[in-house]
Amino acid sequence: MNKIIIATTNSGKLREIKKIFSDSSFNILSLSDFPNFPEIIEDGDSFEENAEKKARLVFEITGIPSLADDSGLVVEQLSGAPGIYSARYSGEGATYESNNKKLLKELEKYPSPHLAKFVCIAVYYNGKKKIIKTGEIVGQIINLPKGTNGFGYDPIFIPDGFNVTLAELTIEEKNRISHRAKAFKEMKIILGSL
Repeated sequence: MNKIIIATTNSGKLREIKKIFSDSSFNILSLSDFPNFPEIIEDGDSFEENAEKKARLVFEITGIPSLADDSGLVVEQLSGAPGIYSARYSGEGATYESNNKKLLKELEKYPSPHLAKFVCIAVYYNGKKKIIKTGEIVGQIINLPKGTNGFGYDPIFIPDGFNVTLAELTIEEKNRISHRAKAFKEMKIILGSL
């Protein structure tokens, strides 16, 4: 069985990715399986740079093919913010709740709708080959969080064509439409044919 390390310790993200790969022959590991793994500083200028840095570093340290992604929320009225800073938007020690509060505060000065999209860049690296896949989901930010599924900005994001937030969808429903699902499903098809 082919091993792949998903370069994350984010349990919500890992759960989504494992679900996508559940019908494949890959043995999915994560950084949680390597307790002494050093922290990876995401200091790139783009989602792709951050994802590639994580994938390369994990492969270099473990020797196991690695799959990393960087993803975030891009809000039109905020000139693309929080973007690559989505996970730490409210500063050091940011939580999902503090990030959501800061975002909603920033949007108070703008009229609705608050158009936004989630972007995911996934990068696979095995020492020889690098594969990049992208996924997006467009929608808008609402002022009141709804739902308890999902994580991050999911409770305040309604995808186009829906009247519920990502956090009100089941993981199966979210994995049919999400930015991460789009990128990782394409990646799974390509990796399955290597």
